[in-house]
Amino acid sequence: MNIEFHYDFGSPNAYLVHKVIPGVTAKTGIEFSYVPILLGGVFKATGNVSPAVSMQGIKNKPQYQGVETKRFCGAYGVEPHVANPYFPVNTLKMMRGAVYAQSTDFYQQYIDAMYSAMWEQSLKMDEDDVILSALTDAGLPAQEIIDGMSDPAVKQRLIDSTESTVSRGTFGAPTLFVGDEIFFGKDKLRDAIELAQQ
Repeated sequence: MNIEFHYDFGSPNAYLVHKVIPGVTAKTGIEFSYVPILLGGVFKATGNVSPAVSMQGIKNKPQYQGVETKRFCGAYGVEPHVANPYFPVNTLKMMRGAVYAQSTDFYQQYIDAMYSAMWEQSLKMDEDDVILSALTDAGLPAQEIIDGMSDPAVKQRLIDSTESTVSRGTFGAPTLFVGDEIFFGKDKLRDAIELAQQ
């Protein structure tokens, strides 16, 4: 049983899915494959915008979103994210770092560190010195990862991954795939789990 988790560190809802994945795996045995994508590239390719833009000026919708987040966190027993005062943050370098880390044995540690820096420590994760410090504090090979972010092959793999996810139907994050079946948003995680268990 496997679910593909297409993510970008800039999505607070993708962060919440990330936080519940260990518990889901422990309970169900479902494994999650983390697929890094660039949300800005997805938005550009699909004409989509972030919820912060799409909900602007709409009465009651942002408040309902808060209710939904509270329900999700309660259902899975996780804490809500901490609002990042620098949001939206350009995640290009972080996502290139994720692509680089995919081929190492510290990929999961990198993911945990970047999500923590964004949504638990509320750091400005589009600045080189902040990224370097966060990687160092997490015990990761910071300079190796920073260098990897500049590798042309890594840059191309992120472009390819983003184009591939869009071609499969993605228009935002988090997006989940069970085989060819697509599920969008944290509230569809339960549906993805049910299909993966069939």
